[in-house]
Amino acid sequence: MDVELINKGAESPATLATSIYERLKADILSTVLEPGRKLQLRFLMQQYEAGQTPLREALNRLSTEELVIGKEQRGFFVKPISLEELRELTKTRCWVEGLALRESMANTTPNWEEELLVAHHRLERTPRSLNPDHFEDNPEWERRHRAFHALLIGRCGSRPLIGFCEQLADRLFRYRALSIRKAFRERKVSDEHTRILKAVLDRDVMNAVDLLQQHYERTAIIIENDLQHTDATLVQE
Repeated sequence: MDVELINKGAESPATLATSIYERLKADILSTVLEPGRKLQLRFLMQQYEAGQTPLREALNRLSTEELVIGKEQRGFFVKPISLEELRELTKTRCWVEGLALRESMANTTPNWEEELLVAHHRLERTPRSLNPDHFEDNPEWERRHRAFHALLIGRCGSRPLIGFCEQLADRLFRYRALSIRKAFRERKVSDEHTRILKAVLDRDVMNAVDLLQQHYERTAIIIENDLQHTDATLVQE
């Protein structure tokens, strides 16, 4: 018997459901499963090599995170993107991460500042695109980008606040994934990160918070402009 099938059979139901949830979530956030798509169980069972029970558990969990919507008698769908949601999520992220950054800076330590410098250095040394001639997403850049932003708010002293910030980052990542090629051409994001870091290290709280919020607002503006020209079946006002 195939070793991989044996290993799959040995997984506990909880482990299997979590694995499927993580794979589904990654595909939704990266828009491999595009906004508005119907998530037919037969397709999902084949694609993720899973039964109905763990798939339904994963879909219900993603529904609570507002990445999937369930319609009575019609099944599950990837949540459509919405200009209104983009604006609301961006505004909320600016509010909560501004608060979290203020608290982190109030609890600054030399070790935290050193970690920020290292995280920023690693991000700077990682190319945004795998191909210098045309945009090809670099997953390592995305991981280091997420790590840098997580460190900025990591000393706020509130795990619930950090968790909420992570949820907002996930939901906004789906929008970034749709417009990433345009944003890559139009922005020098590295300069924005450098200015944020400098303000943090200078202990300039007001400037650091302003720069972080402007960073997110610029992203939203580019995405919104791009979505104005996106297939209307994918975008809800």
